[in-house]
Amino acid sequence: MRTPCRSRFPATLAAALSVVTLGAVATPAAPAAEIPAIAQRQRTEKKIFTDSEIVEGFFKTAFGAEYHLAGRVDRIRKYDMPVRVFADGNRPDRKAQLAKIVADIGAKVQHLDIAMAASNDAANVLVKLVRDRDLNRTIATFYGSERAKEIRSSLDPQCLSGFRKNEKFEIEHSDVILTVDNGDFVFFDCGYEELLQSLGPINDTSTVPWTMFNDNVSMGYFDVYDQYILNLLYDPRVKAGMTVQDVKEVLPDVLTDVRVWVRKVNNLPE
Repeated sequence: MRTPCRSRFPATLAAALSVVTLGAVATPAAPAAEIPAIAQRQRTEKKIFTDSEIVEGFFKTAFGAEYHLAGRVDRIRKYDMPVRVFADGNRPDRKAQLAKIVADIGAKVQHLDIAMAASNDAANVLVKLVRDRDLNRTIATFYGSERAKEIRSSLDPQCLSGFRKNEKFEIEHSDVILTVDNGDFVFFDCGYEELLQSLGPINDTSTVPWTMFNDNVSMGYFDVYDQYILNLLYDPRVKAGMTVQDVKEVLPDVLTDVRVWVRKVNNLPE
């Protein structure tokens, strides 16, 4: 079963941020740190959270699904194997940016083994890099024409991710669709959100203001709050198939250790 999720940007915002266009020669894209919209968000980012604020976001994103095609969504879903990502597309600059996103995630999620793959056959996460005008056609290729219509009407996606899980709720394969020609900010924002959601926390929430898994929040980088969510999810004590009650029993000890890790990698105060 494949569960899709998406990021949405108003057309006016996408147009305003569009500084790279697809042509015979791609303009070199800026790294995330050089994008003013991202740098400004990093300067004003909230980094200190209570236990209850972290736990709320975890349960609201790790359980449920914004849009799902079949099967139960009341269990933990995650990879229980190394994650290998392959970028399929014709933009070397975007592929390089995606590789930086993957490396950043790998450096900040303690128990997640994630890296780029040299080929699609060696990957369990396929990232399709497409032009904006080809997005709907690509969604139809992945989900079929009828379900693609449902997804478009329900989600109105700017980019999309989904995964396939087994009967143990272990994710076996993920697909991510990113547009390459809507500007650097949109690419980084979609890249982080969709890649992270393809790892398990696929439910968007409008009630948690600090997570990128909120349609009203745009980040463009791996923020501290979402590092908490992913580190909780990929702690070995939180297993695929667990119910909410199962997770509640182990979460206090897990959160204590995750706090130490997130504080360390972000140089946060004690």
